[in-house]
Amino acid sequence: MDHLPSTEAAVTALRALADTYGREIDVTHDIGADQTSRRTAAGVGVSTDPDGSFPHEAFVEFGGLPRVSVRLYPEDDALIDVEGVECPDVPRDDVPAFLRSLFDGLAHVRVRRFPPGYFLIVPMPGDRTHKEFIPMIVLTPWLSGRVR
Repeated sequence: MDHLPSTEAAVTALRALADTYGREIDVTHDIGADQTSRRTAAGVGVSTDPDGSFPHEAFVEFGGLPRVSVRLYPEDDALIDVEGVECPDVPRDDVPAFLRSLFDGLAHVRVRRFPPGYFLIVPMPGDRTHKEFIPMIVLTPWLSGRVR
C-alpha cells in the first residue's frame, strides 16, 4: 500500500485507478481555509491555516456503477459515498484499496436477521474490512445485487 502524502497525490492515484477500470472521473478542488468544508470558522478572506499552509480538499466522482464519490480532506482522511451509503473516516492511504475492492466486485452486503439490518462490507488488504450500516430505504439495485 502506497503512502499518499497529500490530497493531490491521492487525486493522481484515483485518476490512475479510473484509467485502469475504464471509468470517467470528475474532480473538483477546493483550496484555502475559506473554501474547504471543515474550515467554516476560518473567517472571510482567510485562506491559510494558522500554520501558514493552504488546506486542499478534493471531491471526486466516478462514472458507472456503482455510483461512487470521494471527498478527500486535508486531515488525511476521506468520506466515500457508495450508492448513497456514506463511509466516513477512511484513511487517505486506504482509499485506492477501498475502491479496488468495489470495482473488482469483492464488496458485498451482509444481512442480519435479528435485529434486521444490512451492512456494506468492503474487504481491505491485510485481513481488514470496512463495515458500514445501510438503512433499508437506501438499498439500491446495485447494493441489492450484492446481498449475501
